[in-house]
Amino acid sequence: MTARAIMFQGTGSDVGKSLVVAGLARALTLRGLKVAPFKPQNMSNNAAVTADGGEIGRAQALQARAARLPTSVHMNPVLLKPQSEVGSQVVVQGRVVGNVKAGAYQAMKPQLMSAVLDSFARLSAEADIVLVEGAGSASEVNLRAGDIANMGFARAANVPVVLIGDIDRGGVIASLVGTKAVLAPDDAAMIAGFLVNKFRGDPALFAGGMNDIAARTGWASLGLVPHFKDAQRLPAEDALGLPSSSHSSTDGRPKAIVLAYPRISNFDEFDPLRLEDGIELRFVRPGEPIPGDAEIVILPGSKATIADLTALQETGWDIDLAAHVRRGGRVLGICGGYQMLGQIVSDPDGYEGPAGSVAGLGLLDVATTLTPDKALRDVTGVLSDDTTPFRGYEMHIGETTGADTARPFLRFDDGRKDGAIDASGRIAGCYVHGLFADDDLRARWLASLGTWSNVTDYEADVDATLDKLAAHLERHIAIDGILKLAREPILPVR
Repeated sequence: MTARAIMFQGTGSDVGKSLVVAGLARALTLRGLKVAPFKPQNMSNNAAVTADGGEIGRAQALQARAARLPTSVHMNPVLLKPQSEVGSQVVVQGRVVGNVKAGAYQAMKPQLMSAVLDSFARLSAEADIVLVEGAGSASEVNLRAGDIANMGFARAANVPVVLIGDIDRGGVIASLVGTKAVLAPDDAAMIAGFLVNKFRGDPALFAGGMNDIAARTGWASLGLVPHFKDAQRLPAEDALGLPSSSHSSTDGRPKAIVLAYPRISNFDEFDPLRLEDGIELRFVRPGEPIPGDAEIVILPGSKATIADLTALQETGWDIDLAAHVRRGGRVLGICGGYQMLGQIVSDPDGYEGPAGSVAGLGLLDVATTLTPDKALRDVTGVLSDDTTPFRGYEMHIGETTGADTARPFLRFDDGRKDGAIDASGRIAGCYVHGLFADDDLRARWLASLGTWSNVTDYEADVDATLDKLAAHLERHIAIDGILKLAREPILPVR
């Protein structure tokens, strides 16, 4: 039997599509349905290692968790990981197939539809309902030719669409009605209903607005969804979800500073630290100085290590880091950030951009060469210095060697070692992501900064938040109406 399917598109990016799909996935799972999340094409440098050994967008991993399913590369068959302002790495069904410029990708898209439909068919064969998430804006008619992310997919698979608008950013009536106005009639006909998301205030004040949208579009009004205040407790999809910077506080808590360079990746791994009361976590953006009273500065992952290292130096953070180290401050590099801490980063074959080498920050006695093979695996082990257990995941290219690797940061259960620590013990780096989600390791790390942990079970907190989100949507969305709109798709012959 083929699953029913329904697609959620948006009037723009960051209108809450990912969160709505995650909440509905949990709500329908709690109703006893087997739910599969699916996003044909995603653009994000926040990625997750899948149970079948590939990678997908982090948002789809959260949706799979909401549906209580193992992650699969088929939940996000095309993942674009931006490496520059005009180009991205292309991952198809979990594997890197190349790097392309934006213009070339437009020509490439039609060739990817077969992989998209194949993955969709695989999920549909094993679920009761597939919740499909669109990408960006449904009204980007300039990108409609060869589209696989929004109406191109909806039409190819005959999947009805619910359009989501964000009232928090203003102009939601115009954005919803305007979407119908600019779409081709056959595309507009795919939209069966709409949701208005992130409402604040008295819902009665927008009852007329909901009626007006329905009258002007002919779409079913499926819900006015109030702002969900606990959304910040769940991983954000991309850099649009980075917490806003704020002025440094003076409450005495240790300050952990994360450098948000332009191509920051996997920054959701710091979410567990954001929830801790014993530490102040801040993301500092280019143009903002590193606070002089920081206890530790973290260099996170990067999708383009050399480009972000250059950006780091151009913004003057290398000077701030040198001063931080002279004051006795600590530094932690993760993945691309670890590579930056070394003496040199070499890309002889141009995997991330033009071939060449650049000097690193020189804070660790290591050197990195970028290589084509990509490590994608979940890992477990212990910290090298005190045998505290950890679990996390590797997602990187490159090999790092040098004198400081004789003091590894981590020891894996399979006998491998990872990372490096300098002779002072204050500067360290490793390739493993996700360390701070481990409650024991996070508590130990916070204790080393002279503070405490108040979050005793981060994973349980995420699941509890998904349950709250599901209950929130059950109250404010016509879920039965959405189920009635869902229908069996047209699937390719396998």
